[in-house]
Amino acid sequence: MPKRNKPAPTPAPSGYTEEGNASWYGEPFHGRRASNGEVYDMYKLTAAHRTLPFETMVRVTNQNNGKSTVVRITDRGPFVDNRIIDLSLAAAREIELIGPGVAPVRVEVLGNVDPTVGFFTVQVGAFRDRGNAERLRERLSGAYVPIFIQQYDSPDGVLYRVRVGKISGEDAAHQLSDHLHDREGFLPFVTRLDEGASAGGIR
Repeated sequence: MPKRNKPAPTPAPSGYTEEGNASWYGEPFHGRRASNGEVYDMYKLTAAHRTLPFETMVRVTNQNNGKSTVVRITDRGPFVDNRIIDLSLAAAREIELIGPGVAPVRVEVLGNVDPTVGFFTVQVGAFRDRGNAERLRERLSGAYVPIFIQQYDSPDGVLYRVRVGKISGEDAAHQLSDHLHDREGFLPFVTRLDEGASAGGIR
């Protein structure tokens, strides 16, 4: 009997979509290290996102004009309320974002990626003075574990980010974020706890 060829399994698309505001970044970040360790090149099609895994490919569509671009996640951010993704200069040009600076977009994950799996943490503050970051960590240390400070060498100077928890799964991280907002009055951000990138900050 002839062998029947089994059809190759096709990975199910993740179906993950997100809507919100996009912004873009160029100078003075161009030529500096992105969160994944590679040098940021604003002329390549890349983006920063708080929680999607590095190397995830996403389609970003400008909802004002229908133009879209496909970018690779290489960086973390934007840590600004009401924005969900920061595009490179090249990607921003493709969807005509340069002029307005901020626009409503739809973000669609391409490929078989479950963006909610992995470890996450909640950022509750960012300070120029390490002493202020230490004081906040001390204040919260009785109720939350772990709490760590991550140093970020921004173009405007060093920032000390205070982060709470090492949480498995994005949903659980958002629950902690809501708790920190309701109980402590923070405006927290959930971000992925990247392997290697954060190890130096946990103490």
